[in-house]
Amino acid sequence: MTTQLVALSFDAHDPVGLARFWGGVLGWKPADEARGVVALLPSDDTGFRLRFVPSREDKRGPNQVHFDLTSQSLDEQQETVARALSLGGRHIDVGQLPEEEHVVLADPEGNEFCVIEPGNNFLADCGFIGALSSDGSQAVGYFWSEALGWPLVWDQDEETAIRSPYGGPKVAWGGPPVDPKLGKNRLHFDLAPADGGDLQAEVDRLVSLGAKRIDIGQGEVEWVVMADPDGNEFCVLPAA
Repeated sequence: MTTQLVALSFDAHDPVGLARFWGGVLGWKPADEARGVVALLPSDDTGFRLRFVPSREDKRGPNQVHFDLTSQSLDEQQETVARALSLGGRHIDVGQLPEEEHVVLADPEGNEFCVIEPGNNFLADCGFIGALSSDGSQAVGYFWSEALGWPLVWDQDEETAIRSPYGGPKVAWGGPPVDPKLGKNRLHFDLAPADGGDLQAEVDRLVSLGAKRIDIGQGEVEWVVMADPDGNEFCVLPAA
C-alpha cells in the first residue's frame, strides 16, 4: 500500500487572501472546501491541490519548505516576479549571495518562495512549480520516498529528492545542518490512503517507516495527525 499526496496545506491568517495571491501567481482555480478552508486546484499535472487553513499562530522563522518556481527565459522570470509583487508579494533577504540569479520573495503572510533563473537543469521538465525545496535530513527523504512510493531522483552528499513517477515537481531536502524546528510548521502535507485503502492500516505502515502519531490539539477529528522522522507534521485523511 502507498499513500497519495492530496494537498499541501498552508496555515493562514487570511485563507481567502492567501489563496487569491497563489491563485494569481500560479494560475490555479479555486475549489470547494469546508470549515473555512480555501483550496486551489492545479492547472497542470502537478497532482495535488493547495489548501489554506485558518490559523491564528504567527510565523516563527523561515518555513521548512518553500516553492521553487521555474522560468523558461529571463523575461519570464521577470514577469513572474512582477506578477507576484503586484499581488502583494515582496522581496526578502534570506542570505542569498549577490551573484545568485534566483529571486527570493515572500507572499503576503511571509511564506518564502524562489523564482529560479532559466537554464536550471535540476528543475528541467518539472513544470512551473519546479520543486518543493525543504530543510531536512537524508533520512526524511528516504522516509517520504517509501511513504509516497516516489523514487529517489537525487541522493548525493546527504541531499535527497523524490518525484512522482507521473511527473510534477520534485520534493527536495538539503541535508545537514537542519535548522532547529520553531513550533508547528506553517506548511504541511495532507495524505490519504491510495486506492481507497484503510486509514488505520496506512497509519500503521507510516509508523513502521519511522513516523509517529502526535497531538497538536486537534481533538476528535476524522483524520490522523503525524510527524515524519524530522518532526514535521502531516495529516492522513480518510480515503476519498
